[in-house]
Amino acid sequence: MYDRFTCGFRRLMFWLGSHELSTLVGFVLLTAGLWLFVELAEEVREGETKQVDRTILLSLRDQSDITDPWGPRWVEEVVRDLTALGGIGVLTLITLAVVGYLLLQRNNSAALLVLVAVVGGLVVSYLLKWQFARPRPDLVPHGSHVLTASFPSGHAMMAATTYLTLGALLARVHTGRRLKAYFLLLAALLSISVGISRVYLGVHWPSDVLAGWTLGACWAILCWMITAYLQRHGEMDSPQSEPSAPN
Repeated sequence: MYDRFTCGFRRLMFWLGSHELSTLVGFVLLTAGLWLFVELAEEVREGETKQVDRTILLSLRDQSDITDPWGPRWVEEVVRDLTALGGIGVLTLITLAVVGYLLLQRNNSAALLVLVAVVGGLVVSYLLKWQFARPRPDLVPHGSHVLTASFPSGHAMMAATTYLTLGALLARVHTGRRLKAYFLLLAALLSISVGISRVYLGVHWPSDVLAGWTLGACWAILCWMITAYLQRHGEMDSPQSEPSAPN
C-alpha cells in the first residue's frame, strides 16, 4: 500500500514538473474560480446582490408588463428550447451517449471520467441548493416548472460541467488549434446560453447563474487536469494530429 502511494506521488510530481505552465494555469484558474464562488455565496447570504439581481431580471421584461418576457413569442419558445439543454433529461442522454461511445472505443478511463464528472457535479449542485435554500425569484411569473432551491443554478452548473468537460476532453485528444478552439468555444456558448435562459424565464436570479457557471467551470478545469495526467501515463488516448491540407 505504501509503495503504491509513493509511486503515485512520484508520478504526480513528475507530471507537475513536466507541465509547469499548463498545470500552473489550471491551478490558478481553479483557485480563482473557487474564491469567486465563496465570495459570491457570501454576498448572496448578506443580500448584497439583491438590487443588481432585480435590475437585470426586470431588464429582460416588457417594461409596461413585467409578466411578459422581452421579445416576440417565438423568442420565448427558442429560450425554452435552450434551457432544456441544461436539464437532467437532455444531459443524461448526452452523457450516456458519450460514455457508450468511449466504451466502444475501449477508452474506459475517459468514459469513467465523464460519468464521474457529470454525476459528481449533480450531487454537488443538489447539496449546495439544500445548504443555501435560497427562494426562487418572485418578481415575475416563472416560464419553466421548478422544484428545487435557487442557489446555485443547477441548469447553469450542470451545463458548464457537462459541456465544458466534454469540450476539454475533445480538445485534449486533438492537436489542431482550430479544432481545440472550436470545441471549447462551442462548449462555452452552450453553457452561457443555458444560463441566460434561466434568468430570461424568471426562474433564477443572475447571481444564481453566475455561481453555477463558476462551479461548473471549476469542475471542468479539474477534469481537464485529470485527463492530462491520464494521457501522460498512457491510460487515455493521446492527441491526434490534424490532417494535412491537400496540395
